[in-house]
Amino acid sequence: MSFEIRVSGHARAAVEATLPQLVADLVASGVTAQDPTLWGPDAEAEASRRLGWVQAVSVSRPLVAEIESLRDRLREGGVTRVVLAGMGGSSLAPEVICRTAGVPLVVLDTTAPGEVLAAIDGDEDGGLAQTALVVSSKSGTTVETDAARRTFEAAFRDVGIDPAERIVVVTDPGTALDQAATEAGYRVFHADPTVGGRYSALTAFGLVPSGLAGADLGELLDEADATLLEVAIDSPENPALVLAAAIAGGPDRRDKLALVADGTHLEQLPDWIEQLVAESTGKAGTGILPVVALPVSPELESRPADLQVLRLVDEADEPRLFERPEDEIQISGSLGAQFVVWEYAVAIAGRLLGIDPFDQPDVESAKAATRELLERRPDPVPAAFTVDGVEVRVSDPALAASGTIAGVLDALWARLGPDGYVAVQAYVDRLRVPELAGLREMVAADSGRPTTFGWGPRFLHSTGQYHKGGPATGVFLQITERTDLDVQIPGLPFTFGQLIAAQAAGDAAVLAARGCPVVTLTLTDPQAEVLALFEAAQ
Repeated sequence: MSFEIRVSGHARAAVEATLPQLVADLVASGVTAQDPTLWGPDAEAEASRRLGWVQAVSVSRPLVAEIESLRDRLREGGVTRVVLAGMGGSSLAPEVICRTAGVPLVVLDTTAPGEVLAAIDGDEDGGLAQTALVVSSKSGTTVETDAARRTFEAAFRDVGIDPAERIVVVTDPGTALDQAATEAGYRVFHADPTVGGRYSALTAFGLVPSGLAGADLGELLDEADATLLEVAIDSPENPALVLAAAIAGGPDRRDKLALVADGTHLEQLPDWIEQLVAESTGKAGTGILPVVALPVSPELESRPADLQVLRLVDEADEPRLFERPEDEIQISGSLGAQFVVWEYAVAIAGRLLGIDPFDQPDVESAKAATRELLERRPDPVPAAFTVDGVEVRVSDPALAASGTIAGVLDALWARLGPDGYVAVQAYVDRLRVPELAGLREMVAADSGRPTTFGWGPRFLHSTGQYHKGGPATGVFLQITERTDLDVQIPGLPFTFGQLIAAQAAGDAAVLAARGCPVVTLTLTDPQAEVLALFEAAQ
């Protein structure tokens, strides 16, 4: 079997309570047959045009030869480095495919000026002379991706390279990006318009950048193909039905899911699962909050009552730190199998939750707020106070009463209810301060509640939907930076620095309007001030 799942404790009880009805209702075969009525009348219209992913393996087979042929041609032209400009479903699958395959891929899924410059310069892994850019956007209007494309076009021309020789586009047929790319003479791969972005791992969005970077696409599709029969049958042995029941079934469902890569070679997979689960289920005031955790994370030791632990392993029989085999989910399988099982399972989880797993109705709110800020260019909101170079802003003045960062954090944690969670959102150059991701562990220990961490604006295309559409139980810690480094975006009336600032401010405004507490800490010297944040969070 290419995928194995073991459930125990609460998860087993949920499976026993839910699985028989899923089998009786012929849900697995219904998904395979692309039956749009499975999710109810409100979701039928969307589902009717978003189920093409069940055929992705067969549809994508002919792409492999085309991608490999282009890869060979680019290598003959001196290309040794592939940069992917994409967000959410356009970047997370290629990232895990290439990381698992051990091939290099530069993922540009940010608007932080420093990271944009680093992606262009290349530094030690080859500069523009050795670089090809994959521009990937389903809608063709993704602002981050459009800004990256414009900037690379100008950079290629500045060094005497025709962008048409180095830019590859993946988009749906007929989008504005498709039209512009065709006019510019770029190589365009059309994606299947019946597949939503987060279900597109085995389509052109996942395969084109991965194959150009050097991943073995045939092997990946073979792994997925080997699992298709397992997930299509209406049987208690169907791993997708079991997984859906374990994470979304039962009368006392746990609405937070810790994703732990513990001794598996698929270390990057939780980041892909995070988007699939959060954006598919976090709406209509319900959902499953994925929490990407470490094997030593505080949540695994304390085990809050509303947290289900799912452990990704290669060998299910090996002992793990903080393991409670009597109450968790363990899964193992090849990457292709994981893609297939998770896509089926999350779609079926949407049925159990009574929501449409294929739309993302609340993502647009932050985008609209960002556009409005870029148009108005208001003065920055004054800081409540500044200490040790860190500017503190709050959605509620009472949060800043202490006048210290530690006091502000304590006040933020005090707003947590028994079912609450913390979201740490870092709108900074992660190449300068990668250690900032370690703040998640400290916040989880200090707050005593499940904690997520996202690099902005990347997470807006992932957990951002859950933050605005799921249960309004979160408290939010934003970390931004003030820097003199900036990059103009050719043809647009704003810079990357202005764009990322507007994205952070717009998201904070939308969250605050929803009644969620938001604290924004702006670092004026990020490398020096990260330590102060760590100390305050302890």
